[in-house]
Amino acid sequence: MDASTRDRDRLLQLLTERSFERRKVVLSSGKESDFYIDCKRTALLAEGHYLIGRLLLDAVRREAPEAVAVGGLTLGADPLASAVSLTSYLAQTPLHAFIVRKEPKGHGTGQWIEGMKALASGAPVAILEDVVTTGASTLKAIERAQLEGLRVLGAFALVDRLEGGREAVEASGHKLHTLFTRRDFIP
Repeated sequence: MDASTRDRDRLLQLLTERSFERRKVVLSSGKESDFYIDCKRTALLAEGHYLIGRLLLDAVRREAPEAVAVGGLTLGADPLASAVSLTSYLAQTPLHAFIVRKEPKGHGTGQWIEGMKALASGAPVAILEDVVTTGASTLKAIERAQLEGLRVLGAFALVDRLEGGREAVEASGHKLHTLFTRRDFIP
């Protein structure tokens, strides 16, 4: 078994143990579900942060090798962008991180994206997401990044709930790459 397969297996184990729950919940989309995945519970563990950084970096390097930065909608993408950026630096192939706000900053510069100072206009970037359900958060991050002058190469998520999000993102002209789907948690 190679290191990437071991890392993927271990990350799935952590997500299953720490982040996955079988219970009724109302999602941010307003839909009701019988399971919930809170990836922050895993992403904020040291080991989870490390594994997410390695695996998402590998995916970005493979599918969007031109990318110079990674980021997405706060709060779900924040630890992912941090993990990928740190891991890329340690691998001597640094990618900057950025954070897309849900609303513009209410004071100071009123900016939508933190980290823009490190990026040139037209910079190629990858959008990160923790869990994709309808794709609304991913699409919001893509749209805002584009409005701020960034060139989005694709979206990368930890988990696809298989509830239409992939189709919505791909209908916008962007590819969605995921490490896991609901089938990894609910066979």
